[in-house]
Parts: sequence; C-alpha cells; structure tokens
Amino acid sequence: MNLTIIRRLVQIIAFIVMVYGIGLGGYYLADKFSNSLPALACAYDMETADHCALVSFQHQMDHRAAPVLSSGGSIIEAFLPTLITLGTFAFLLIILSKAFCGWICPLGFFQEILNIIGQKLGLQQTETLSKNVTAKTRPVKWLMMIFLLFVFPLLAGFGVVGHELGDPFCRICPSRILTTLATGDTKELVVDTSNTGYLILSVLATFLFGLMMSIGLMVRQPFCRICPMLALNTLFKKIGLVRLVKEAKPRCVKCGLCAKACPMDIHEIHTDMENKDVIYPDCTLCGRCVEFCPDKDVLKMKYAFFPILSADPAYFKKRKKAQTKWEKITLFGKNK
Repeated sequence: MNLTIIRRLVQIIAFIVMVYGIGLGGYYLADKFSNSLPALACAYDMETADHCALVSFQHQMDHRAAPVLSSGGSIIEAFLPTLITLGTFAFLLIILSKAFCGWICPLGFFQEILNIIGQKLGLQQTETLSKNVTAKTRPVKWLMMIFLLFVFPLLAGFGVVGHELGDPFCRICPSRILTTLATGDTKELVVDTSNTGYLILSVLATFLFGLMMSIGLMVRQPFCRICPMLALNTLFKKIGLVRLVKEAKPRCVKCGLCAKACPMDIHEIHTDMENKDVIYPDCTLCGRCVEFCPDKDVLKMKYAFFPILSADPAYFKKRKKAQTKWEKITLFGKNK
C-alpha cells in the first residue's frame, strides 16, 4: 500500500461518480450539486453526477454577459453569474486545491490508465519530455483558457463570430467524447456537417481525442499539459489547503528522481533550491515526487498544517522496489 495506490482507488470512485452518478444518487444528484467542479466531468454525459465549471463559464459569456451588455446593462449585472460560479469554484479549490486534477478528474485518470496499458503492451515509453518541449507546451493551456472559455464565447454572444463558438472548448474537449462513450452514448463521436464551423470543430474534436489516445500510450498525461482547467486551477493554487512543500537545505542533493517521477515533467522541482512552495503551474498534486524523493523530509505533502506524506528513505526504498517490480510485468506475462 502506497500513496499512488490510494490515489488510484480515489480516482476509480471519482470516475464512477462523475460518469455514472445518476445511477448512484438519482436525478437530483445528477441535476448538478455545484455546476462549478474544478475537474473535467462533462455536462454532455446524461448520467453524470455533476459537470465542470468550464461549460458554465462559456454559456455565461455567450448567453448572459454578451446579451446584457448589448442591451445596455451594467457590467455587474452581466458578469454576476460568472462571479458566483467563480466563487464556488474557488471555494472547492480551497478544499482540495489542484488535487482535483490529480485525484478527481475522470479524463486525467483515463490518461493514466492509457499510459499503463501502453507500458504493459511493451510500447517504448517517453519517460521524460525535454525542457524545450515542456517550455513550448506550457503556454497552450493559458491561450485555450483565455480564448476558448471567455473571448470566443463572448464574441459569439455579440454576434461577431458564429454560434458554434459559443462553447468552443466543450466542442473539442476529449472528456466530452470519453465520458459519453463510457455510458454507451456514441452521438458525440460524430462529424457535424451542419455548417463549416461545426464541421471544423467536430473534426478537430475527433482528431484531438484520437491524438490523445495514441500519444497517451507512450507519453504521460498528454492532454493535461494543455488543459484550460489546469490553468484555471493554477490561478487559485495559493488558497488551497493541500500544499506541496520543499525544504531543500541542507539535504537535497539534486538527484532528479522527483522530476523523473513527475508525470507532468516539472523539471524545476529538483532544480529549485529556494522556494518552499513547489506547486508549480503544471502540478496536479499527485504526490509522486514526494514518494520518489530519497532524502528525509525534503519534499512534503500537507493538508493545511497536517502532514499527508513526507519524503523518507525507508518509504522510498519500498516504493522504488514495488515500482521496479510493477514495470517488469507485461500483458504477455513476460519480464522486460
């Protein structure tokens, strides 16, 4: 038993609730308990127990903010629903911070399972992406957040762009295809030919889902790296009670094992010797860096002031041994 196994169990439970929640809690639970979830649970899944905040933000820009501003209404009146959603969103992040990405998100869990399948099939794994690749990838999630969640939906509400851009992220989001397919619904896996805009978006959605599926077999968390939800969660990372702390001096020897274990390839985790708060923008608080740190108490995962896990040589040896044993197992029953 280790932190990763506990996290997997939480992810399985969260996946069942987020994808099949109506069967567990009935219609009223499925009628959304927050509408502000900081994880990619899709509103297009008719059996979900909740949906993420991203659909709310897009619809509020398109159907609320733009019409109110167009009719001469005040800015407060136009954006009040967005502020309420944002407030609920922030409150949830106080409770779990970016752990929503690493512990709750159905799409994040699916990508982890996808990568495990790739490993067990014996496919060549890209263990760590280079600093150059990660540096070029990181701005994408911020651009997607700004334009797909706010700018294009607002412009659609004003009539500047087509109605299909009223919810552009939802139309290309892999979670929309994944969660509906998981419930046996195939209507979202389709090429929409009703107009040019819908055609482009539906082709892009199918391509992005297929790309995630293929790359995910060999690269860890490919879509998480460009996910606008990760960017939104990052905006509130300072207020979250779940913390990742580094006490580099005097024990850290820059061995790099923490960065190697990180599924998001955050190289700074082992090179930064000054900052104690090491919840970087791409961090999903999975805790693997703490598990694979061999130096006593250098990395710690905390909930407020209470420790969840601290780096420990004895734990590291057991965890490393278990990981090595796990990596040697393939679907064909042979060691690598």
